[in-house]
Amino acid sequence: MIEVGQKIPSLTIKRGVSGGNPVDVDVAALFAGKKVVVFALPGAFTPTCSQKHLPGFMAHSADLAAKGVGLVACLSVNDGFVMGAWAKDQGVGDEIVMLADGGATLTKALGIDFEIPGMGTRARRGVLIFDDGVLTSIDMEAPGKFEVSSAEACLVKLG
Repeated sequence: MIEVGQKIPSLTIKRGVSGGNPVDVDVAALFAGKKVVVFALPGAFTPTCSQKHLPGFMAHSADLAAKGVGLVACLSVNDGFVMGAWAKDQGVGDEIVMLADGGATLTKALGIDFEIPGMGTRARRGVLIFDDGVLTSIDMEAPGKFEVSSAEACLVKLG
């Protein structure tokens, strides 16, 4: 698993766009020069992800910005069309960048992957904070939990 002090790898994945086609994005370039909060989750349209995780970060996007966060990103092992449809369904707008890691390339590079029977490789639920592409904090959830990776917990972590 990625450790504090390590850089985000330069990998190209997709960005889901509400109402549009997915676009390529190099995560290292996207994260360069700013404080970034990435919340990783197992899947779009799933109960905890849709009812708590994503809505919490949407509700607190201004609070995160006030703490110096320049970008909030949602990472999931879904294709770009699914992430775009989920963004549209949830009314995400420009508040959160929807990172679609369809092949789990970034998720595996970060070491936060796990297998769900019947669903395949997924990202573990957690929150990672990067400053200019360097990991400064990582909190991964215990299986079945939603405690340390909520927007509220992230705000406390940011001070």
